[in-house]
Amino acid sequence: MLVFVSGGARSGKSAVAEAAVRRAAGEKPAYYVATANVSDGEMAERVARHRRSRGEGWVTLEAPLALASAIAQVPGGGVGLIDCLTLWASQVLYPPADSARHPTPEQALADLAACLEDARRRGVALVIVSNDLNEALLPTGDASAETWRYVDFLQRAHRLVAGRADSVLEVVAGGCVEWKPESRAGSRPFQGDAKR
Repeated sequence: MLVFVSGGARSGKSAVAEAAVRRAAGEKPAYYVATANVSDGEMAERVARHRRSRGEGWVTLEAPLALASAIAQVPGGGVGLIDCLTLWASQVLYPPADSARHPTPEQALADLAACLEDARRRGVALVIVSNDLNEALLPTGDASAETWRYVDFLQRAHRLVAGRADSVLEVVAGGCVEWKPESRAGSRPFQGDAKR
């Protein structure tokens, strides 16, 4: 099972995704693949707040870039959450100055595709979260080239994930709209959460 959860900033998508992962995991540990690179106090507090809200029963895997390597650590038949592609995309496009080996955008998308293929092959239920930046007004003019480059790359990642997903959810103010109902898996982990 692969589920893509998208929505605007602070829409409640992480809470929706975490609740679904907890239901799918049951008594088994849930694996949280964290893509954040903690670089300042504000980000550290945000990460700490997320950890507190998740509670017990999660195994955290730090993976700012290497999603396939992180998902390879989730046991077959396990449940994982990647949160989020938005931060992952920024790290792909804007590596630190001291980064010796950094993937190109094409290599990063290939790694993301390998991650999805590995999860499906091994029966890992995977939920992936990302911000839908098209919900906001994007800048225009000469200074907007980098913004559009970022949005283009992120939307390519979104299309890749949504195209392979069993279910695509959009979160608006904490509520869900299911755009692509699950068709390949036998159970519906979001029953009762989604409005059609």
